Amino acid sequence: MTVKPATPPHAEMRPITIHLHGDEIVDPFAWLENRDDPAVIAYLEAENAYAETVMAPAATLRSQLYAEMRGRIKEDDRSAPVPRGRYRYYTRTETGAEYPLMCRAEGDDGTEEVLLDLNALAVGHSFCRLGPYEPSPDQQRLAYGLDTTGAIIFTLYIKDLTTGALLDAPIEQVDEAQWADDQTLFYTVYDAAHRPYRLYRHILGTSPAEDVLVYEETDERFNLSLRRARSGAYLFLTCYSHGGTEVRYLPTATPLAEWRVVYPRRPKIDYFVDHHGEQFFILTNDGAENFRLLSAPVRDLTATREVLPGRSDTLIDSIDCFADYLVVSERRAGLRQIRISEPDGSNPRYIDFPEPVYTCSVGANEEFVTDRLRLNYSSLVTPTSVVEYDMKQESWHVLKQEEIPSGYDPTAYVSERLTATAPDGTAVPISIVYRRGRPRNGGPCLLVGYGAYGYSYDPVFDSKRLSLLDRGFAVAIAHVRGGQELGRQWYEQGRMAHKPNTFSDFIACAEHLIAEGYTSPQQLAINGRSAGGLLVTAVVTMRPDLFQAVVAGVPFTNVVIAMLKDDLPLTVTEWEQWGNPAIEAEYRVMRSYDPYLNLKPGPYPHILATAGLYDLQVPYWDPAKWVAKLRALKTNDTMLLLRTNLQAGHGGHSGRFARLEEFAWEYAFILTALGITS
Repeated sequence: MTVKPATPPHAEMRPITIHLHGDEIVDPFAWLENRDDPAVIAYLEAENAYAETVMAPAATLRSQLYAEMRGRIKEDDRSAPVPRGRYRYYTRTETGAEYPLMCRAEGDDGTEEVLLDLNALAVGHSFCRLGPYEPSPDQQRLAYGLDTTGAIIFTLYIKDLTTGALLDAPIEQVDEAQWADDQTLFYTVYDAAHRPYRLYRHILGTSPAEDVLVYEETDERFNLSLRRARSGAYLFLTCYSHGGTEVRYLPTATPLAEWRVVYPRRPKIDYFVDHHGEQFFILTNDGAENFRLLSAPVRDLTATREVLPGRSDTLIDSIDCFADYLVVSERRAGLRQIRISEPDGSNPRYIDFPEPVYTCSVGANEEFVTDRLRLNYSSLVTPTSVVEYDMKQESWHVLKQEEIPSGYDPTAYVSERLTATAPDGTAVPISIVYRRGRPRNGGPCLLVGYGAYGYSYDPVFDSKRLSLLDRGFAVAIAHVRGGQELGRQWYEQGRMAHKPNTFSDFIACAEHLIAEGYTSPQQLAINGRSAGGLLVTAVVTMRPDLFQAVVAGVPFTNVVIAMLKDDLPLTVTEWEQWGNPAIEAEYRVMRSYDPYLNLKPGPYPHILATAGLYDLQVPYWDPAKWVAKLRALKTNDTMLLLRTNLQAGHGGHSGRFARLEEFAWEYAFILTALGITS
């Protein structure tokens, strides 16, 4: 396909040279890192205009895709209510409205109270995202956070749910918030590097300027995470990095007391804590790579007892304590399992799931004393379902399943689990879905992946995907190393010195799909976001011949250069994930796959990269510099487009319909690149 409807923008080269470990790294587009430079904004606007011009012939297709995607959304809808004491909390959406209403009702048939109308709160803002959302224990007040820039930094408000009035002054730069009692609220705030690093205590009726700094994390590798135990008896503050954790605890009955450490931090030792009765339950990798579960009396944390041993074939993901049950979320052979036992771990049983390939997770469960476990269940062909599982009767009841108003027949689609072989002989799983009867004749295929941070790319349902499946696509997920689909070792073998495995795994998955006839290089598109954007930009640099189209969403492309900037948000915390280029051995690994530094002259597939001007996770200049350099090196006439959202950050638009427009744009690009025009 030849696309020459306009002259692409030209980014001036202003080379700077970085000397590192005997190498000269030339960065011709470092000037794009200055967001305050009018020339930078002008360049991003020119790229946006160029992208719209190039894709103008696909305007009808884009509108059609948007209509299809929107037609699969039940616009006037209500979530399954979540019990919390005498109230039932839920969200509700109205036809035509971008944002939900946050609601509750007393009992199952009570009158609705609208606690927050995000549509009203979004007025005057191009972006609106709800962060912390925590009713006080007596449910008379609500602490909630709003982000109106896309930076994922929240302003915290406290609302009186009886009068509707806002209490005290707003609190800025907030990440998380939790109530200890009805008068005491704890919250974490960000530093300049977008790291949650301080814990404050706020007393209702006082000025936030008087709030007490309870804890400050001075190790720049560590972040803070605040949680309230389901029992309500404790707050937990987890200090976490990619190389270990440390947990502090506070009895909610004594909110002015000192926070105490469960176990001091140790290198490479992760542990997480929950509470039941007189015991803390501790999930840890100390002595078990895939984690084991211990318990210890709160009064003597040295007197540990092993509740569930570590197993080489099973990863323990998380635990949930209830008054009469212990729920353990596990992962075995790439699939999630839910183990239910007595609180001491005895009498274990597993939930049976109705499909061979699926995903399931513990959902919103606010009640401590209950027999009912709320689950979220989905598969590549089954719409997301909210399930209530009776842990006493061992019965399964679907409370709500995602409705597809325009119609959907799950029997028309097939999902499978395939296996590719990586260059080192490792078996790499692939989840794939396609329309029943689709021939294996090298047809269109979208391959997606992530492969970082231990994040497992589960095979969940996505109604937007139907627009591809119904046009003959197969959609596949490459479960590459760097996730935890096959246990902790799967993660460890895809980071730091082993990071290249992530890319060779993905290439192996693409080659397997081609060899088995599911697709061909001329009909294969790939897509990844953030660290998944690094994945697809790295592999297209390594094997540009293997793909026809690439969608790189907010891609992390300047790995070495970004990791040299220790004043950049997240850099120091990320050294334990990617490496520190100041260390030569780690630099050499990063340099081997860095998408920006490894670009070379030659032909490339059709490429769309996206960015967010207010993105603090992956700065807009990451994809902007990569595209600018690629423009200077690419020798063929395939599409090369950069779209920067000038009003949002890492997640793109916040409104549900505005987000659909972004997806429709990306799908139209993929279809156009593969020669599919309707």
